[in-house]
Amino acid sequence: MQGNMPPEAQEKIEELQELQETAQQVAEQKEQAQAALNESKTALDALEDVDEDAGMYREIGEVLVETDYESAYDDLENKVDSLEVRVEQLQKQEERVEEQFDDLQGELQQMLQGGAGGGGPMGPGGPGAGGA
Repeated sequence: MQGNMPPEAQEKIEELQELQETAQQVAEQKEQAQAALNESKTALDALEDVDEDAGMYREIGEVLVETDYESAYDDLENKVDSLEVRVEQLQKQEERVEEQFDDLQGELQQMLQGGAGGGGPMGPGGPGAGGA
């Protein structure tokens, strides 16, 4: 059937494939951000059970640097907040891409069923073939 497919339909199929790739990338980014968020929330919960006077270290690259409870807690809280915003943004982006995909898929189906108003001849004897 692709041999008889109008160029507009082929373009829509290519756009659908690109949107599908975008959706997959966004889903992967959201999954990574969600995992980092869960990890940070777990660390924050664990930190709440630690004595505020306990010695603490933070990893900066390959080096452990001493830090205090308040700094560690504040940094983790900020990280959780920013990751929550990131996950929310990615969720919205994922929804927009899905909506675009659905709209484009509907346009393609309409085009292939001939409901788009025709785009030239569809082969011998097709809608644009005309008479003498």
